[in-house]
Parts: sequence; structure tokens; C-alpha cells
Amino acid sequence: MDFIDIRWRKSTFSGGNGGNCIEVGDHGGRVLVRDTKDREGPVLTVSPAAWRKFAAKVKAGARSV
Repeated sequence: MDFIDIRWRKSTFSGGNGGNCIEVGDHGGRVLVRDTKDREGPVLTVSPAAWRKFAAKVKAGARSV
């Protein structure tokens, strides 16, 4: 899959210090997730429902998602 035209977004909570960050984008109704340090690397593709569930658990401080 070609991800050149994807508009990637990084969390506003990510600092400018090059830490452990991810970026998300969308394509064809799917949520795409990639590592900001390896933008040419693998891309995880999940459903919007799965992404919302994951994000809610992270925001709630869940230890196991």
C-alpha cells in the first residue's frame, strides 16, 4: 500500500525532544499507525473502533490494553 498521500498526525502531547512517538493517519476508513523514528518502516492498520478503544484505555492509564 502506498502511504505517500496520507496526512499523518502526531499527538500534541509529544515533545520536541525526539522521544517515543507515533503518528496516525487514515486511509479507506482504516486508522494507520507508524513510528515517527521509522517512517519508512511498517504501518499498523486497525479499525476506527479498535483505535478508539485503545486510545480510551491509554488515556485512562490502563496497564494492559
